[in-house]
Amino acid sequence: MPHTYCTNFVHCIFSTKERIDSIPDNAREHLYAYMLGIAKNLRIEILALGGTSNHLHILLALPAKQSLSDAVRDLKANSSRWMSETCKPFSWQEGFGAFSVSPSQIPTVKRYIRHQIEHHRKRNFEEEFLLLLKKSGVDFDPQYVFG
Repeated sequence: MPHTYCTNFVHCIFSTKERIDSIPDNAREHLYAYMLGIAKNLRIEILALGGTSNHLHILLALPAKQSLSDAVRDLKANSSRWMSETCKPFSWQEGFGAFSVSPSQIPTVKRYIRHQIEHHRKRNFEEEFLLLLKKSGVDFDPQYVFG
């Protein structure tokens, strides 16, 4: 797309179905590597990946032609299929959270994503997600956030 210039940095978060601890510790790095491969095939840059046994954070740099919903759908569908073939039956939750990131905040968000295990010694996924929604000014009804 000539003469089109954009930066779309997005911090995406999604959990396993019903937030069950279904990402084994020994599979996490393999899952990240697989997702990096999916993103490369989709021409999406992943700047950071991190998570725990029940959710994942991804910092994406989306190209101008790529829709966020399509990118997350493709990452989730392909990684879910791979996890089911590799580990056991697996699926991600429906939907996701996505928060725009200013270029000046990329280093902070990268650190946050890469240190998820430490963060979750203090706060569970549900508390973290609700806090991010509030900090980002997202209007939501708490009774419907987690289904």
